[in-house]
Amino acid sequence: MTTLAELPAVRAGATVWLTGLPSAGKTTLGAALAERLRADGVEDVELLDGDEVREFLSKGLGFSREDRDTNVLRIGWVAATLAKHGVVVLASVISPYAQTRDAVRQLHADRGAGFLEVHVATPVEVCSERDVKGLYAKQRSGELTGLTGVDAPYEPPSAPDAVVPTHEQTLDDSVAQLHALLVAQGVL
Repeated sequence: MTTLAELPAVRAGATVWLTGLPSAGKTTLGAALAERLRADGVEDVELLDGDEVREFLSKGLGFSREDRDTNVLRIGWVAATLAKHGVVVLASVISPYAQTRDAVRQLHADRGAGFLEVHVATPVEVCSERDVKGLYAKQRSGELTGLTGVDAPYEPPSAPDAVVPTHEQTLDDSVAQLHALLVAQGVL
């Protein structure tokens, strides 16, 4: 596996892959980190939100294992392409399956782009209370099946580059944690 330090001397971008349950705080964290990076003068920052990409790039896909994997791989390819060209990509994607996340990591390695997997590790009970999109309420009422982490699988990363417990620390602390990771990995 290529480390970020082994990438070419030209400022290579990298993807920060934020994975976690629905309503874990992935998009909120990604947006706040993007704002911090831009404030620090990093111009080439892009937030890829899984829901937005699904709407525009993966419209028509359902939520079967195959469709979820296709969506994640499409996002991964876009992220790797951007990162290869010097962009810091913040990808906020549930990406429930370890095998597919590993394939996204390999896409990055094959393209010479850095990849950092971050587990936004918020317990399902907290996510259910937050219920940003009303998914947990719909699942409880029977309107929705296949909710990741409830009645569909979520395989937490076994060795992520960082674990961010958004339920135990402030947003500012979470952003600072990831900023420090990017500095330590030579992205910034």
